[in-house]
Amino acid sequence: MSPHEWIVLAIAAVAMVLFVSEKLSIDLVALLIIVALVATGVITPREGLAGFSDPATLTVAFMFVLSAALLRTGAMSTLGPQLSRHFRDTPVRGMVIFMLLIAFLSAFINNTPVVALLIPVVVQIAHNSGMAPAKLLIPLSFASIMGGTTLLIGTSTNFVVSGVMAESGLPPLRMFQQTPLGLVFLAVGIVYMAFIGHRLLPKRRDGQDAGERFSMRGYLTEIELLPGAPSVGKRIMDSALVRELEMDILEVRRGDERFALPPGDMVLQQGDLLQVRCDVSRIRALKDRAYITVQPALRVANDDMRSRGTSLVELVITSSSSLEGKTLADADLLRTYRAAPLAVRQREELVHERLYDTVLRSGDVILAEVKTHFIQRLKRIETTPDSPFVILTEVEGVAEFRKRRFALVVAVLAGVVISASFDVPVVFAALCGVALLVLAGSMTMKDVYDAIDWKIFFLMAGALSLGLAMHKSGLADRIAGGLISGLHGWGGPIAILAGIYLVTSLLTEVMSNTATAALLTPIAISVAAATGLSPMPFLMAVVFGASASFMTPIGYQTNTMIYGVGQYKARDFLRVGAPLQLLYWIIALLLIPVFYPF
Repeated sequence: MSPHEWIVLAIAAVAMVLFVSEKLSIDLVALLIIVALVATGVITPREGLAGFSDPATLTVAFMFVLSAALLRTGAMSTLGPQLSRHFRDTPVRGMVIFMLLIAFLSAFINNTPVVALLIPVVVQIAHNSGMAPAKLLIPLSFASIMGGTTLLIGTSTNFVVSGVMAESGLPPLRMFQQTPLGLVFLAVGIVYMAFIGHRLLPKRRDGQDAGERFSMRGYLTEIELLPGAPSVGKRIMDSALVRELEMDILEVRRGDERFALPPGDMVLQQGDLLQVRCDVSRIRALKDRAYITVQPALRVANDDMRSRGTSLVELVITSSSSLEGKTLADADLLRTYRAAPLAVRQREELVHERLYDTVLRSGDVILAEVKTHFIQRLKRIETTPDSPFVILTEVEGVAEFRKRRFALVVAVLAGVVISASFDVPVVFAALCGVALLVLAGSMTMKDVYDAIDWKIFFLMAGALSLGLAMHKSGLADRIAGGLISGLHGWGGPIAILAGIYLVTSLLTEVMSNTATAALLTPIAISVAAATGLSPMPFLMAVVFGASASFMTPIGYQTNTMIYGVGQYKARDFLRVGAPLQLLYWIIALLLIPVFYPF
C-alpha cells in the first residue's frame, strides 16, 4: 500500500471510531476529516473545500428549507384525530395507513424534522387509541426511513452517493431512478410491521403521570428553614443548600404567599417552606447541620402544580438542537425557558443524581416544571425551524393549518420534483423553489438560514472529501480488489453484491448513514470498474443498505430521537429490526439485478 492509502485508511478508521463513540459531534468529525486529508497532502485545499459547494450538499441544504416550509403550514396537526380513529377501528389497517402516510411525507421532505414534529402527535394518537406509544414510535421511525429511499430527494444518503458518482465521472442519480425498488422495499416493510413487527414491539405503557414515569418519588420533598439556618438571609443562588446539594427550589411558601420557580436572587427567610428537587436521603443526612426539617417525599401532582401556576412538560432534544452536547448546567433551562429540570431520560437510563452534569444528546427527554403562562412561548419556539426541542406532554392547542400556504408549498415541491424528472439539475430546481417561497412571503431569509441543519451540511462536505480521497489514493480500488477475490468464487457478481449490501447495512447500524455511504460508494464504483460490470447494481446496494438502519437506536437519527420517548431498550430494536434487515437483504439480492442489471 502507498503512503497515501495508509493515511486515508487511518483517517477513515479514526473517523469511524469517533462516529460510533459520539465523543465528538459528527459535524466536527467531518471538519477534522477535511483538515487531516488536506494537511497530509492526500487532497488539495481546493478539493477539500469543494464539498461545501458540491451540488449534492447544496441540494440537501435547500431541501431542508422546503421541508421546514411545509411543516410550518401546520398540516401535520390535522393527522392526529384521523389516525386515532383508524387505530381504534382496525389496528392493522391503522398501521398500514399510518406508515404509508409517513413514508409519503418522507419521500419528499427530510425525514428528521418530520419525525421530530410527529412525536407528540403519535404519543397522543397512542393515548387516544388505548395503545402504548412504544407500539407506534418505532413504526414512525422505520416508515420515515423507508420513505426516504423512494426518491432522490428523500434523504441525504442518496445525495452522497450521487455526489461521489459525479466526482468519479459517472452520471448522478436521477429523481426516480431508485423508485421501483424503493416501493418494493416500502411495501414489504409495511406488511412486515403491520402483521409481524408490531407483535414484537414492547407492550409497556408509559402511564399518564409523568412523575411516575420518571420515578420522581424520593427526589421531591419539602423542607422548612429553622432559626439559625445558614441559608437564612442569603440569596437562593448563594445558599449552601443549593450549591452543595445541587438542589432546585421549585416553590417558596412564605406565610400566605407562594413563589413558583423563584429567581436566583430571591433572599430566603426564616420559616420559609421550600419545595425542592434533590435526593431526599442526602437532605436528611444534612438536616441537623443545615437547621432544616424534612417532610415526607412529595408526589408530582397536577392539582398541586395548577395551584401554584406551573405544569409538567417533557422536552425531547432534537437532532439539530443547540442544546446537544451541552450539560444541563450550560443549557441553563431555568433562566432561558423558565423550566426547572427534574430528571432526564437518557437512552435506557433515568438520571436524577448530578443532574446538571448530564450532557444532553439527541433523543434525551427532560422532565421539567414550567410556569404555565410560559408554555405558550415554548410552543412558539417549538414551531421554529431551529427549535432545540419538541414538547411531548403539552399537546393541547394544535397549530393552525394554513391552507393557502400549504397549497403554495406543495406546488413548489411538485415543481421541484417535476423539473428534476425532466433533467433540470435538482440543485437548481430546489434553489428556484426556495427563492419562490421567499418572494411569496412564505418564509424570510432568516427562516431559510434557520431551517438548514448545518450539522448535516458539514457532515456531507466531509463525507464527500473522504470519498474523493479513497478514490484518488487508490484505497477504494485496493479494497474492491479484496472483495472481488474473496467473494467472486462464491457466486460471481451476486456474491459481491451480497457482500457490499451486508457490509453497508451493518456499518450504518453503528455510525452515520451519510458517512457509511461516503465510505462504500467509491468501493462499489471500483468493484464495477474491476469486473467490467455496470456500477448501478452495486451503487443501489449502497443506496438502500446505507438507509436500512433498523437494528440499533444509534444508526439513524430518527431511531435515536424516539429511543428515550418510547422508553425502549436496545434489544427492542434488535428484536424488531433484525428480521426486517434479513428480509431486505434477501430482497436486495433477488431484485437489484432485475431492476438494475449487471
